[in-house]
Amino acid sequence: MKGWLVSSVVVNHEVGLHARPSVKLTKLAKGFYCNIEIAGTLTGPWFNAKSIVKVMAVKAGQGTILHLRAKGGDADAALLALSTFVSQDDDGDTSDAAGG
Repeated sequence: MKGWLVSSVVVNHEVGLHARPSVKLTKLAKGFYCNIEIAGTLTGPWFNAKSIVKVMAVKAGQGTILHLRAKGGDADAALLALSTFVSQDDDGDTSDAAGG
């Protein structure tokens, strides 16, 4: 098995990774089989991205550089999906957009 793949991304959501975006990030992470961790610095501490309590412990506000790492068969896809989610300026909820 390959080692950890690492990605860094700026948190663009206006409230950062607070409750609602953290829940969505955790649900997204749980959709992958690989191990996924997040941290506020490259030196850690690293937290399990599949745990809402751990994700919220990072306390990543808007403008924070969030570091993601993944190890396992679908690590590349996981990092791409999570980095895309974190870099959005909203939490991915489009139910209010265009009357939807």
